[in-house]
Amino acid sequence: MFEFDEEKCPEGTVPILRTDEIVSLNDHMLSKEIPGLHIAEVSLKPRLGPYYKVAGTMSIYGPQVNKDQVSMAHIWVEKGSAETMNKISAGWHVLPQIYNDNRSHFYSTWTTDNYKHTGCYNLQCRGFVQTDRTVFLGAPFGHLSVYDVISYVIYISITQDPETKNWWLTLGNKSIGYFPAALFSDLGSASIVGWGGRAGGKVGSPSPPMGSGHFPDGKSVHACYFKAVEIQDSSRDIYGPKSSQVVTFNDNNKCYGVIYYGDQGNHLGCVLQFGGPGGDCGI
Repeated sequence: MFEFDEEKCPEGTVPILRTDEIVSLNDHMLSKEIPGLHIAEVSLKPRLGPYYKVAGTMSIYGPQVNKDQVSMAHIWVEKGSAETMNKISAGWHVLPQIYNDNRSHFYSTWTTDNYKHTGCYNLQCRGFVQTDRTVFLGAPFGHLSVYDVISYVIYISITQDPETKNWWLTLGNKSIGYFPAALFSDLGSASIVGWGGRAGGKVGSPSPPMGSGHFPDGKSVHACYFKAVEIQDSSRDIYGPKSSQVVTFNDNNKCYGVIYYGDQGNHLGCVLQFGGPGGDCGI
């Protein structure tokens, strides 16, 4: 299990990442309408909701991207139409436009209108309330998985507090902060939750690798994966979804792939893999 370096802010303070550039919301990679974006994801069928938690243990990679590209692995909760989408997403991404490096960073983002006018990455705008003194949004991961050698993984979850209705973000064994219920116009529950990857860049240019840069093949040291994926529905039970409850979406089979394997038993639980090499993937 990966952990950040043991550094602690003084009592009464929390860590904040300073960045020089604010990424335009109109270019936000969490909106499906962005040209040049490619998606390989697994989500729960809306008719089976509402949902109050999404979680899983994800492997961490550092795909090579250039300054105009992004590659990410994430979980999310959402509700609403394309115009009124309320959404929280969290995971890891490689995004040189923000960090001026090619490292893999822990990130989160939110919106109440599908990133048209609200929301941002990390703490670039008001919204997320940081409570932990050691783990912070934007922090780089020190250890990365290596194809066919080793997987570094970490647990991540987005969970609604049933009393306050705030959405808490947990990484590893730390609940690092929350998104207040008052931020959102329509996220008293989620209609869709999911796991997977996204990658993209300028239209007309080659697309970057996603995940490990390799297609799913059922081997844990090959493609990027989530294991022990869990949800919480209206029953308030927490469980791994059956294959019949999920939908897989992949917009470009030539460049990327995604497979939901369902319950693999033992310590693995429900498993999915995603990713691919990218390349000339079209719009």
